Amino acid sequence: MSSSKSNMFVLLQLLLYLSLSLTAFSASDDTQFAYSGFSGANLTMDGATITSGGLLELTNGTVQQKGHAFYPVPLRFVRSPNGSVISFSTSFLFAILSVYTDLSAHGMAFIIAPSMNFSTALPGQFLGLTNIQNNGNESNHFFAVELDTIQNKEFGDLNANHAGANINGLRSDQSYYAGYYNKDGVWVDYDSNDAQITVAMAPLKVTRPMRPLFTARYNLTSVITDVAYVGFSSATGTINVQHCVLGWSFAMNGPAPAINLSKLPKLPRIGPKPRSKVLDIVLPVATAGFVLTVGIIGLVLIRRHMRYAELHEDWEVEFGPHRFSYKDLYHAMEGFKNKNLLGVGGFGRVYKGVLPISKLEIAVKRVSHESRQGIKEFVAEIVSIGRLQHHNLVQLLGYCRRRGELFLVYEYMPNGSVDKYIHDTNGKTILTWAQRWHIIKGIASCLVYLHEEWEKVVIHRDIKASNVLLDVDMKGRLGDFGLARLYDHDVDPQTTHVVGTIGYLAPELGHTSKATTLTDVFAFGIFILEVTCGQRPINQSSLDSQTMLVDWVLEQWNNGSLVSTVDRRLEGNCNVSEACLAIKLGLLCSHPFANARPSMRQVMHYLDGSIPLPEMTPTDLSLHMMTIMQNEGFDEYIMTSSSMASIGTASAISGGRAG
Repeated sequence: MSSSKSNMFVLLQLLLYLSLSLTAFSASDDTQFAYSGFSGANLTMDGATITSGGLLELTNGTVQQKGHAFYPVPLRFVRSPNGSVISFSTSFLFAILSVYTDLSAHGMAFIIAPSMNFSTALPGQFLGLTNIQNNGNESNHFFAVELDTIQNKEFGDLNANHAGANINGLRSDQSYYAGYYNKDGVWVDYDSNDAQITVAMAPLKVTRPMRPLFTARYNLTSVITDVAYVGFSSATGTINVQHCVLGWSFAMNGPAPAINLSKLPKLPRIGPKPRSKVLDIVLPVATAGFVLTVGIIGLVLIRRHMRYAELHEDWEVEFGPHRFSYKDLYHAMEGFKNKNLLGVGGFGRVYKGVLPISKLEIAVKRVSHESRQGIKEFVAEIVSIGRLQHHNLVQLLGYCRRRGELFLVYEYMPNGSVDKYIHDTNGKTILTWAQRWHIIKGIASCLVYLHEEWEKVVIHRDIKASNVLLDVDMKGRLGDFGLARLYDHDVDPQTTHVVGTIGYLAPELGHTSKATTLTDVFAFGIFILEVTCGQRPINQSSLDSQTMLVDWVLEQWNNGSLVSTVDRRLEGNCNVSEACLAIKLGLLCSHPFANARPSMRQVMHYLDGSIPLPEMTPTDLSLHMMTIMQNEGFDEYIMTSSSMASIGTASAISGGRAG
């Protein structure tokens, strides 16, 4: 017995006799047709096409495709009520053409069905006949002979090359390995006593065999409806396969007419065309040129690799999702050109850019880290901070390391920092009181999250107006996280460990050098006064003297003119009660005694009005200031801090920036 798995090209003669005997034909039931090629054929098709050469292409090689072709007129298979299905006979010549020599998918089927609508059927293993929900349902009422070239174990297939008789689904009632017997022809017989269906195969131009491929017993009277359509269904999977029919004949209640083999259409070419002899000359030259080109490309890639070379260490694997490639940052910043420079701060340069793929606007802080000591801990802290999520926080997206540089990637804040709107108003709109009040409450909410609501206590250590940035909606966002830590790991031995900005440093830092949540509260108090009053924490009143903002506010309050400390540029357009609350709260937060300051949770309650501010007078606060200055060495601390400009993070950034 011979068989074929791909490029199948055989004659299938399928004779299904459901009458009492093969000779019991009725002269009145003689519906028949024959196509020796399909040029001009009037078929009803869905996904299938007829080529100009007369070939019926059920599928054309497109993956996950289904195709159907039916004789357009419905045929009556039952002549009388409660009668049996009348005998019918069909033969067709088909080809399954695959680009591979030993693999094709999925298959095709001859089908008798009550409708030509298979729109809900699926391609692939479902052969365009059913779907997952209705496969095998008795309501389908179809009979099919499948020619399948893929083994689907869920349907009980024998192998990847078989034929089968199917009732209402893809599980064959009877099947056998696809093939033919060399010396026999193909025939099908049905015996009314046992309702036997017989299927046989033979290659083209082989006489009808006497030995069948397989037989099956099934009474089709319960399956085929009184009126039904005959035709073909086919489907592909992920492989380039064509399912073609070259000729087809059918007869009701009699043998199918013969197909004229001399008029059959030609099959399409599968696979590459024969190679031209010109290639024998051109190919060596092209190969040499290809090798030369590859060499040049290799040199270019090596140079590019050197340009974009990064510093990777094994311990960074766990931080993979938070690490940006230097190449992406390089292109985003257009080579870190000065036109993309947003500004220069105490920790390095900040650039604006757009990531090439996501088109996300980012700000990148470029920091030097020549020392390797502590860099692992620092990166771990940066990644941990990157997990912080709050709507008043500038999101730290990730980092990149390259040679002696560290790049911190933040989301971009288009409206710049608050201090530019308060102190450098050239060309900028004055912040309204409503905007200032909203910014103060937003940053307070953010600090509550950092101090009390996240899984760890986060101390910012550098809260100031230049580190509060404004997004597109002018909402305040706190930035510059983690950068102070860099000085812990790569610090200049000549400087102190105290980090922060002059004017925002709590008095106790001069003695303990230890940052706490209450040192953050102190800086936040100064920030409130700065935003409300529109003045810097320390003002140069003359060449030899400085005026502290806190002292000036206390003096005005003691003189009974607290409202006069509100930024004059607002021209009185403010909520007086909110402004006075902000000033008093700023003074309370910047209290010289740490244990007298409120927590940020209490600050939020004061701002929301859920609890009133404690009773206090400017005289009480002034006495406390005097006590600190006399007993705690406050003057000496200010003098020392003023001389340590290197610990400050005064920002020269203009426009949008991040962290």
